[in-house]
Amino acid sequence: MDFFALEYLTNPNKRVFWGFLLSSFVIALICVYIKKDKTKKILFSSKLWWHPSARVDYIYFVFSYFIKIFMIYPIVVSAKTIALGVNSYMIEEFGFHRASLLPYETIMILYTVSLFLVSDFTRYWTHRFLHTIPFLWHFHKVHHSAKVLNPLTFYRIHPVENILFGFRYSLSIGIVTGVFIYFFGAMLSVFDVFGVNIFIFIFSLIGTNLRHSHVKFTYFTKLEKWLISPYMHQIHHSTKHFDRNYGGYLAIWDRLFNTLTLSKDVKTMKFGLRKEQMKDYDSVIKLIFTPFLTLFKRKQI
Repeated sequence: MDFFALEYLTNPNKRVFWGFLLSSFVIALICVYIKKDKTKKILFSSKLWWHPSARVDYIYFVFSYFIKIFMIYPIVVSAKTIALGVNSYMIEEFGFHRASLLPYETIMILYTVSLFLVSDFTRYWTHRFLHTIPFLWHFHKVHHSAKVLNPLTFYRIHPVENILFGFRYSLSIGIVTGVFIYFFGAMLSVFDVFGVNIFIFIFSLIGTNLRHSHVKFTYFTKLEKWLISPYMHQIHHSTKHFDRNYGGYLAIWDRLFNTLTLSKDVKTMKFGLRKEQMKDYDSVIKLIFTPFLTLFKRKQI
């Protein structure tokens, strides 16, 4: 268990890396003291951190780690495999391409930006499909069943959804990498900080963990038309706005496809599913099996 905790707290590729948690905590303190609203009481309340929903998050966080190790990772194709396949396909279809003579730094910038944009775009559509395709929504409900939000709510993801996002990641990263290998050669690297794409690192440092919290951390309205603020993701978790703000980091996809709601337009929120549904998601066992049982019952009707 100590190894498990250390892996997440010391790895900058994890959302709950200690540096990201610390920066989010500092931002949260600044927000609650500047705004002087009831968020301060909520932030330090045992009713939040020891809420039954939060306790399920803590247990599920540990449980999901082992699901990923033994069930998900073995079946998800790696981005490297896809990259090599894409490169081979392009060579077969278009012949060998002499590597571009662009400066190495220019290629790094292009590759870093391309990875970020393509990954964020595919994340938007995967997330949107999880809401709009009825079959997938049954599994995504698990994430939206959280009555209160905390950083570990991020990991309240059904294994089926984890598999889907695993393939999304491998495909998006693999395709981009394969194309870049074809045009620029195999010596690729990204601008990173501690091994993390610099864009992801910056977003994580400026409060990504507050997306799953009760801290109203907003951006300026003009900026929110470009970037998803933590409060905008909280809006997505509210019972009345499930179909808004699907974006991961960039708001441009929501704006382009008419699913954007700005912070200024939502003042109060209630998290979770409909009251009569919540009893089906109040334990780890129910989080795993409720989607399957629901689908089975519908098939029987």
